[in-house]
Amino acid sequence: MLARKSIIPEEYVLARIAAENLRKPRIRDRPRKARFIAKNGACNLAHKNIREQGRFLQDIFTTLVDLKWRHTLVIFTMSFLCSWLLFAMMWWLVAFAHGDMDPSTESPTNSTKWTPCVTCVRSFTSAFLFSIEVQVTIGFGGRMMTEECPLAITVLILQNIVGLIINAVMLGCIFMKTAQAHRRAETLIFSRQAVIAVRNGKLCFMFRVGDLRKSMIISASVRIQVVRKTTTPEGEVIPIHQVDIPVDNPIESNNIFLVAPLIICHVIDKRSPLYDISAADLALQDLELIVILEGVVETTGITTQARTSYIAEEILWGHRFVPIVTEEEGVYAVDYSKFGNTVKVAAPRCSARELDEKPSILIQTLQKSELSHQNSLRKRNSMRRNNSIRRSNSMRRTNPSLIVPKVQFITPEGSQSASET
Repeated sequence: MLARKSIIPEEYVLARIAAENLRKPRIRDRPRKARFIAKNGACNLAHKNIREQGRFLQDIFTTLVDLKWRHTLVIFTMSFLCSWLLFAMMWWLVAFAHGDMDPSTESPTNSTKWTPCVTCVRSFTSAFLFSIEVQVTIGFGGRMMTEECPLAITVLILQNIVGLIINAVMLGCIFMKTAQAHRRAETLIFSRQAVIAVRNGKLCFMFRVGDLRKSMIISASVRIQVVRKTTTPEGEVIPIHQVDIPVDNPIESNNIFLVAPLIICHVIDKRSPLYDISAADLALQDLELIVILEGVVETTGITTQARTSYIAEEILWGHRFVPIVTEEEGVYAVDYSKFGNTVKVAAPRCSARELDEKPSILIQTLQKSELSHQNSLRKRNSMRRNNSIRRSNSMRRTNPSLIVPKVQFITPEGSQSASET
């Protein structure tokens, strides 16, 4: 199939531009290691050695929509110019064949009244201007077609049809480029890092997702896939081995109600590919967790998809996301400045398998965390007390007026006693 000869030559401009867009994917950030999905959702995949580039022209509309804006505008500008020049040449030939270019037809000595095919078309420049007026329907009134030449009527109809086709394709392409589904995904955000912590007695992989717009995503669903390089027992190397992992949801489905930022949780159990991975093994793992959020845009009804991924360096073990939703005066407020903030929490460093086999590890970890928390509170309180004492002593030394004066009291026996108040 690949050895078949290309339908369109490889030097064809449109096919070459489309192939360049595939060979050079646009990725905003440059990750440290190779990944399949960038943080902004772009696919980090380069297509090489595409022999049948003419297939891009078989679906010309999708090719125009996928092109960059500057390439699309250049193509439509050249289409208009070429159509104007082509029909200008046809109008000039019609006028030349009818004899409208002959200066004697406008001579005042000519006794017969000459009726041209198109009035005021005496050169190629005037024919070009008339071509623009016909296709754009400007109609200045100086140049007009007469019923003298049936061929001119045919050219007029043909130019109108071609102009309508170019306008329809251009407007449809521009509308599709501005209303593409990935534009809505720009306001769907994910946390920069994911975390692994204990929730309800189980190790869980968690990340946060939010929507910046007030218009909601209908029927939103979240899918998580683990992509890693694996080798089968037969020795076959699978560079992109995809495994779906479930999302913890009480209704046993991946649908979510994304009215506020949510923490998506995956319980690391026996079905999870992360079941045998500990905190020490995580840094050595060559895996990538791809997150896909899909839903229908409420305002347009177009299905949109937002993507991101997390590699091993972007997963924090023993952390938890801080709360960002608060209730203020009867309204729930979201503080997006803390969207990706995390805090350290007590979490066992072993794998989920070891935690299931030895549940006492979790109890010991929580007890150690409680003791360390109490010790830190004692140290913090003692430091505060010492700081307050030092501060009061320094204020007494710097401000003599704060020194308490001595007051003498006279007793009934006539003796004097000194005291401080």
